[in-house]
Amino acid sequence: MIVMPAIDVRGGKVVRLKQGQLQEETVYGSDPGAVARKWADEGARRLHVVDLDAAVSGRPQFDAIAAVIDAVDIPVEVGGGLRVLEIAMRYRDRGADRVVFGTAAIADPGVVQEAARLWPQSVAVALDARNGKVAVAGWKEITRVDAVELARRVKGWGVCRVQYTDVMRDGTLTGPNLAGVEAMAREAGLPITAAGGISVLDDLTRLAALEPLGVDEVIVGKALYETRFTLAQAQEVLARAAGTRKEKR
Repeated sequence: MIVMPAIDVRGGKVVRLKQGQLQEETVYGSDPGAVARKWADEGARRLHVVDLDAAVSGRPQFDAIAAVIDAVDIPVEVGGGLRVLEIAMRYRDRGADRVVFGTAAIADPGVVQEAARLWPQSVAVALDARNGKVAVAGWKEITRVDAVELARRVKGWGVCRVQYTDVMRDGTLTGPNLAGVEAMAREAGLPITAAGGISVLDDLTRLAALEPLGVDEVIVGKALYETRFTLAQAQEVLARAAGTRKEKR
């Protein structure tokens, strides 16, 4: 399992929101590229970048997101507002290793299907859920679509990964929804990226126990920015958990 530091960009600044609420914003930096370099220098193996302006208002911050991709030599994945194929293409052409679709999976499935055809190993779908139902449009709208059912659907489209976030826990530092992550892993039949609520190192240990089910990535935001633990500590905990599993075999 690897830890991906989250870089959420709004108005050209690195921010974190609480449960996706714009009024619950904390700014952690004014230079997204510099923040990306900081995480890379600390040993990050991949970065998770979200364009909040594109997600909420449909106004992509292409230059700011491209600056993050250009700033580092590690893989960068980009999500937020990827509702048309052309935006995803721009990021792929600029060097994004993976593009993450959310709303489009419900509003315009053909976009995701075509992306999965073009880049079979580089497309993920974000399953952002509130009480098990998928949230879209920057989490402003809650659909009637069950997150697990959508996971099964996108697998049929050739999508290679889903990212599961419990919206109610995101940015709250209250711990991940382990039951939700486990249910998704058991039912989706795809590699899972877990996110939302990570607060302490023990949260990572508990998530690492789900790695045999396919949970092999975790996105961490606020806990890193507020130094609840360091990236090095997180990686050490996950390495130790992996070693323990090997010994038990």
